[in-house]
Amino acid sequence: MIPPFLRPFFWDINTESFEPHAYPDYTIERILELGTPEAVTWLENEFSKDEIKSVIRNDGRLSPRSATFWALVYQIPNHDVASLR
Repeated sequence: MIPPFLRPFFWDINTESFEPHAYPDYTIERILELGTPEAVTWLENEFSKDEIKSVIRNDGRLSPRSATFWALVYQIPNHDVASLR
């Protein structure tokens, strides 16, 4: 179950039964794309840096703007980011 302060980012699913660790890519992508600083802190406490970097590298659903930002934060070259290829 996700904390109440994250529920607005997951408006399209049943947040009462959603298990973020069962869907790590979806959860990480959604927080990276829409999250607040508080949500990102939660994300970084729940998922490893490697899991987050993997989503940035491989998930083409991030907007180019978000992908560019997170690639910079996590020091990933733009040519390694799916949304920027």
